[in-house]
Amino acid sequence: VQLVESGGGLVQPGGSLRLSCAASGFTAGTIAVGWFRQAPGKEREAVSCMSASGGTTNYADSVKGRFTIARDGAKNNVYLQMDNLKPEATGLYLCAADSSPPALSNLCVLNEGFFGAWGQGTQVSVSS
Repeated sequence: VQLVESGGGLVQPGGSLRLSCAASGFTAGTIAVGWFRQAPGKEREAVSCMSASGGTTNYADSVKGRFTIARDGAKNNVYLQMDNLKPEATGLYLCAADSSPPALSNLCVLNEGFFGAWGQGTQVSVSS
């Protein structure tokens, strides 16, 4: 099981970035996925998640309407489109995933404990 993030960088406030996460070692279409953010000196916080079925997505209140999570189910790739970025979005963005049994395929939870596999992260800096 491996998760590899990419797409981070430096962007000005109001700009956009698209993060990608390549997940391997999972059976396609059976994993819930999530994005979390770790800012310096702060606790890790959940940003967004998507259920294994793709039918459920959840977002932190701070990013609703500006961030969009998506996936390429056939390849287990996960994306986070981030628009109208604000300086407080700065941090290390980590991709997370975990297998979901069929009965829970519509569930995702914005909580670290819901996910068992983690990537190393990609750094996002929002600054003028």
